[in-house]
Amino acid sequence: MTKIGFNVLAWSAEISPKLFPILDRLKQIGYDGAEFFIGDTTTESCREVGAYCKRIGLEVTAVTVMGADANPISPDPLVRQKSKEKLNWVIDRAADLGAQVLCGPFHSAFATFVARAPIEEEYHWAAEVLREAGPYAEKLGILLTPEALNRFECYLANTMGQLDHLLALVNHPNVQGMFDTHHANMEEKKLGLAIQQIGPRLRHVHISENDRGTPGSGHVDFDETFAALKKVGYTGWLTIEGFSRNDPDFANAIGVWREFSAPWEMAEQGYQLIHEMCAKHNL
Repeated sequence: MTKIGFNVLAWSAEISPKLFPILDRLKQIGYDGAEFFIGDTTTESCREVGAYCKRIGLEVTAVTVMGADANPISPDPLVRQKSKEKLNWVIDRAADLGAQVLCGPFHSAFATFVARAPIEEEYHWAAEVLREAGPYAEKLGILLTPEALNRFECYLANTMGQLDHLLALVNHPNVQGMFDTHHANMEEKKLGLAIQQIGPRLRHVHISENDRGTPGSGHVDFDETFAALKKVGYTGWLTIEGFSRNDPDFANAIGVWREFSAPWEMAEQGYQLIHEMCAKHNL
């Protein structure tokens, strides 16, 4: 059965008790879980917030990115080794949170480009990092779901076809795929066909509008999306990921220069949209 989550990045990239009132309200709306960004954080903060989520009955997922200094597809083997160490550190923090899933574009460094198309060697380098991380995450009860991003944030995996190719090289049951409607809206010809392509490996979904505002307020075809999710038998998380300028440092880092929607509008209307789509498509 699908579960509905909300990514608290709409308010803050920081994992701290400051999020407790937000988590309370998400629970009151009806959310099954919350998703947290793991950047620079501490074991203590993750454990405290994870324990609070458990206490109020919210499940947890997490998202992360890799920087240029720990790029899994760097030609420098020392940098690739650092990426393995960094990813294991993130997995440990996800375990501290009690997360079930760690998603994000951690197959390569965020917004790091080399002025050419990806080469096959880079897919193999990324696969090596992910293949080694898979068993470690599995021991901690965390599923890894690498994410394809749009062309302005990543060049290794923009489409479900590229992501599927990478995951086939990884070939580990604990490393599966995710689908984000925001990125797919830019990179895929048809959302439904893209979901069908990644369907056998699909384990996590971000519900995001084309402008990262309130789901349903833009032009993403959620009817097509939910029909395809039903067709492939998807049963994982449906997590809303919307952004704002509430955390200026994070907003600046990802190119969010204006307010798209108020966070609670995203949370309340987005939750309603998902419920309506799930009922309509019997998901």
